[in-house]
Amino acid sequence: MSDSYIIEVHDEAAGIVVRDRGGFRFFSSDSDFAALDGSLFRDPRAAELAARHHLEGDHRRSSRS
Repeated sequence: MSDSYIIEVHDEAAGIVVRDRGGFRFFSSDSDFAALDGSLFRDPRAAELAARHHLEGDHRRSSRS
């Protein structure tokens, strides 16, 4: 298993995760994902799912405004 992975959402880079004690630490590469910056996930897939949910939640809020 690698020590770092690029996390993409809709074919765009959201950030990277780097192996850390207890899991993988997320570092955002886009301000849309800054709220997840520094979060620890059990694996890269969990980070990807969190990024997807975060973005979809932001889109739902902005479409209601």
